[in-house]
Amino acid sequence: MSPALILACVGGYFGFLLLIAWFTSRNASNAAYFLGNKSSPWYAVAFGLIGDSLSGVTFISVPGKVAADQFSYLQIVFGYVIGYVVIAEVLLPLYYRLNLTSIYSYLRQRFGPHSQKVGALFFILSRTTGAAARLFLAANVFQTFVFDQWNVPFWLTVSITIALILAYTYRGGIKTLVWTDTFQSTFLLLGVVLSIAAIASELNLGLSGLISTVRESEMSKTFFWDWRATNYFWKQFLSGIFIAIVMTGLDQNMMQKNLSCRSLREAKKNIYSFTGVMVLVNLLFVSLGVLLFHYAKTKGVEIPKTTDHLFPTLALHHLGAFAAMVFVVGLTAATFSSADSVLTTLTTSFCIDWLGMEERKGFTDAQKTALRHKVHIGFAVVLWLVILGFKALNSKAVIDAIFTLASYTYGPLLGLFAFGLFAKLSVRDGWVPLICCASPLICFVIQTNSVRWLNGYKMGFELLMLNGLLTFIGLWLIRKPTSPASA
Repeated sequence: MSPALILACVGGYFGFLLLIAWFTSRNASNAAYFLGNKSSPWYAVAFGLIGDSLSGVTFISVPGKVAADQFSYLQIVFGYVIGYVVIAEVLLPLYYRLNLTSIYSYLRQRFGPHSQKVGALFFILSRTTGAAARLFLAANVFQTFVFDQWNVPFWLTVSITIALILAYTYRGGIKTLVWTDTFQSTFLLLGVVLSIAAIASELNLGLSGLISTVRESEMSKTFFWDWRATNYFWKQFLSGIFIAIVMTGLDQNMMQKNLSCRSLREAKKNIYSFTGVMVLVNLLFVSLGVLLFHYAKTKGVEIPKTTDHLFPTLALHHLGAFAAMVFVVGLTAATFSSADSVLTTLTTSFCIDWLGMEERKGFTDAQKTALRHKVHIGFAVVLWLVILGFKALNSKAVIDAIFTLASYTYGPLLGLFAFGLFAKLSVRDGWVPLICCASPLICFVIQTNSVRWLNGYKMGFELLMLNGLLTFIGLWLIRKPTSPASA
């Protein structure tokens, strides 16, 4: 596929996004930017969450890892289902009862301003680095297959990418993102389904042939029972529950659109609908992985040393022009649907949790809008700088470390919200930042030495649960010897 055709696909795609943004952002107020005027249709939010929960990394890496990890990833996905039930029945009712815009405002009401700020800080740190890493990986794909051939420097590629995201999120915020994410989720799903169809066509496989190829493959093993391994069923299943709770229910980026629904009842319908679709989508991703390896083996195509390159290599060089266009649009949708909302939600959290926009007396709507615009642009610049920093370091290990960092930053949020909901005790608010920083550090030491200390046991996603537990214990140690606080 020629670079010009790839660029044309991406350009046309963004043209539609900008058109949606133009229609949805006209006369958008602060209420529309932050919560879509509390009028977002639940079905649009539910479908859009598919793109939010996935990313360009998922689009490329999950199929590529099937050879090494088989279908063990589904053990985590099954845990997600239970986690989403907790979100629908525990967290959403709390957020709607308190009428929150930023979910970390709960921490202020429950513990105090230091707790609110540290909760928001962990979110801002995790989402900024995570979004930058995802955009970096996607920008590298486009740089390799398009812009390097035209001698366009990487910094300009990134600048254009950030500018496009800024263009369609700057004014409308959540009101726009509900519909752009719905559009992007559609193309993400089409990217997977049509890629499977292209492979089926090349190998002359019908639906039953596709199913039997996946089912009979040794890569489709799903359940693993070695308790010391990182893919042990109960370890991944329980981790999946808590990953869903913290990375959706305790994450402003995922919750802000949920809070834009018309009512709690509709927000619950959104979560439950999204849950069913999410399981199906992840099953499609791992099945695609089996089919990609099967195609490569059947056609005698050499497997790339880095399996992340398998999908783009086959799509862009072996499966034909149609499959190449499907891949490019699917990758674009997966990347930008998970990254574009970050600018809006980072702006929301910073304005409300750190700048106290809602508490400022005499602060006019025009002043709020001007401040919001400055913060929105500021975070766009921060993303741009972090992405260029990744490029300067030129190390995939750095990106892996960033995603590992994200698992550490959500642990304190888990502990804070769990203590707030279940302990019914007050704490010394000024000590909370210390506790929330100490817990991840202790977890890092334990993970580094777990094989030596625990008879070969390897820490995996369960580190999140340990992190949350240590934070919970730390909060109990700094509790106030006074009457219980109201939740």
